[in-house]
Amino acid sequence: MNTSKYSLETLLRFYREMQRIRQFDLKAAALFAQGRLAGNIHTCVGQEATAVGACQALEPGDLITSTHRGHGHCLAKGCRAAVMMAELFGKATGYCKGKGGSMHIADLGLGILGANGIVGAGIPIAAGSALATKIKGGREVTLAFFGDGAANEGVCHEALNIASAWSLPAIFLCENNKYGVSVAIDRVTNIADLADRARAYGIPGLVVDGNDAVAVHEAVAAAAARARAGEGPTLIEAKTYRHRGHYEGDPQTYKPADEAAAWKKRDPLAILAHAVLALRPDAAGDLAAIEESVAREIEDAVAFAEQSPYPDPAEAVRDVYAADNERSVAR
Repeated sequence: MNTSKYSLETLLRFYREMQRIRQFDLKAAALFAQGRLAGNIHTCVGQEATAVGACQALEPGDLITSTHRGHGHCLAKGCRAAVMMAELFGKATGYCKGKGGSMHIADLGLGILGANGIVGAGIPIAAGSALATKIKGGREVTLAFFGDGAANEGVCHEALNIASAWSLPAIFLCENNKYGVSVAIDRVTNIADLADRARAYGIPGLVVDGNDAVAVHEAVAAAAARARAGEGPTLIEAKTYRHRGHYEGDPQTYKPADEAAAWKKRDPLAILAHAVLALRPDAAGDLAAIEESVAREIEDAVAFAEQSPYPDPAEAVRDVYAADNERSVAR
């Protein structure tokens, strides 16, 4: 981790955001195991550095599309833990009024165009968003998060192709956590680095350590600057690893034990904490204070969710179309 260009304040901010994601998802997993959440969840424990490194490199007006494993992306882009937790509980105070759940959190005001339960579905949405920015003459950049499994979807190649052909202000960030559900990427792809595919579209492609928040931040910041300059999209492959199963309850028998152990030794939070302590050896108290503060935030989020009301059944088919909101405003 090269922290020479980063202040202690910045690194501690990264650490706080990564702790928020880690603790949110671990709490959500525990709540799910207790049968207290609506629907299933997919945690991103182990992948916090990609979400935080990427979103911290974006401007507030920039946009993202997310995946079924999107809690970290949403938190890193500015979502409140309490409102997200309410959505997981299926409560009316959630981001989608309790009707979306874990895989469909969205907030247009924060530039979050939506998590998505369909593999790869956010990628063309990001290309469309970037096209809209170009047509309007704006400076916003749209970043699409997607996994290694989605990288083999046809829609991924279609979006990369059109984004390249039209020089759209987009960033395609592949979080390669090695497995698409239970299938190792090297069983279904005959190249070591998915970023090599960028050459076919005439755009930059680079591989970064997805467990290094600083490395991800630098890569996304450079890609965003390039996009704003009218130079088109970039494909970034962040190599990382999910510590938990594809879904909660997944036995993960497809993962070799030594592989999982080796990756857990490269925990992204531990890597960043080590960098903070190397910069200032007496910062252990700061790290501990952040962990305690975040723990209180997550407990407050659960309390908010539990105390919130369920949606009115009369709202069941509202918000299906954009016009629903227009009618609601008119009333």
